[in-house]
Amino acid sequence: MKTKITLHFYAKSTKANAAGLLPIYVRLTVDGNRIEFSTKKFIDSAKWSPEMSKMKGNTENARSLNEYLDLLKSKIFDIQMELIHRNEPLTIEVFKNRLLGINERERMLIPIFEEHNRKVEELIGLEYAPGTLERYKTSLKHTKDFLEWKYNISDIEINKIDHPFITEYEFYLRSVRKCANNTAVKYIKNFKKIIKICISNGWLDKDPFANYKSKIREVERDYLTQEEVQDIYSKVFITERLNLVKDIFVFSCFTGLAYIDVKNLTVSNISMGIDGGKWIFTHRQKTETASRIPLLPIPEELILKYANHPQCINEDKLLPILSNQKMNSYLKEIADVCGIKKDLTFHIARHTFATTVTLTNGVPIESVSKMLGHKNIRTTQHYAKILDKKVSEDMMVLRNKMSNSNNDKIIKNTN
Repeated sequence: MKTKITLHFYAKSTKANAAGLLPIYVRLTVDGNRIEFSTKKFIDSAKWSPEMSKMKGNTENARSLNEYLDLLKSKIFDIQMELIHRNEPLTIEVFKNRLLGINERERMLIPIFEEHNRKVEELIGLEYAPGTLERYKTSLKHTKDFLEWKYNISDIEINKIDHPFITEYEFYLRSVRKCANNTAVKYIKNFKKIIKICISNGWLDKDPFANYKSKIREVERDYLTQEEVQDIYSKVFITERLNLVKDIFVFSCFTGLAYIDVKNLTVSNISMGIDGGKWIFTHRQKTETASRIPLLPIPEELILKYANHPQCINEDKLLPILSNQKMNSYLKEIADVCGIKKDLTFHIARHTFATTVTLTNGVPIESVSKMLGHKNIRTTQHYAKILDKKVSEDMMVLRNKMSNSNNDKIIKNTN
């Protein structure tokens, strides 16, 4: 809908000064909303033309006053064009502020960041995981600390955030906070989301990230060998808590589910699959993608083992899992007892499933990716490393084939 704007100059008779001169007023109407303000110019009522909305005659004073009124008209037109160009609403308040030189309150970074985090918190369990909120809270803290460290301020106007600000922030994360490359990049990525909000709302004209580039470096991910998995699986501990943690960890090694996804499992997640066997049907909380996993004998055995556990019955859970912090703490005890020289965490089970349990045993990476609930194969490739053993076995097949065939024929077929 087109905004209707009208402009009118008039000599206000009720505001005559001591000399009997009338102030010239501006009446601006925007979609029926009106403001009036003085031009600070005065005129003899006899010299004012109400029909033409200007001073009569061609004297120097008349030309000067009328030129001033024309400039004021042009200023209002320029404001209108600027607002249209910036795709901002044409409201009487905006015109008033621009005409009278009243600056709109500058938008500050920290309240925008805090409002974003508040919305994330309200959507916990719906769109976000608790860990996501914690990461954004940490990012906000780092941002506040950086402002104090670099500028000795507690907040900053968003229009002052530019490319040098971003590069200095990254330097701060790497040097002062001692963040590794991938950690620093992730914090900058969180900060970038706040900047995107500002751009989407029309609060920023330019993207300070336009010429900024960063790259996540691939990290070698730990996983357990078949022997290490067997050592943990067959170990019987004196304390029940370690046996429980061991079982849940092994369950994840043979299903590839992350901690939160194991925690969310209920009996209803187990159904008959396309092959007539039991499958896990669930959605990954992190990405909301579907994950369908045929149950291998070991995880099926563990489900039966804990079917009557009080926590499973009372809380409608498939397995009686502890908190992630306790799980990881007890896993370090398990690693020590089993002589495993790796920093054992629950997430290693997911890598173990991708590498040792599936790919090493010939399961195609496309199938592994689907079971892990990944959206693309590239993500799976970060988890799954083809072991030398698998490479050796694959090449052994080719070696045997070449030994039992005519070499010239093989070469010809491959050309």
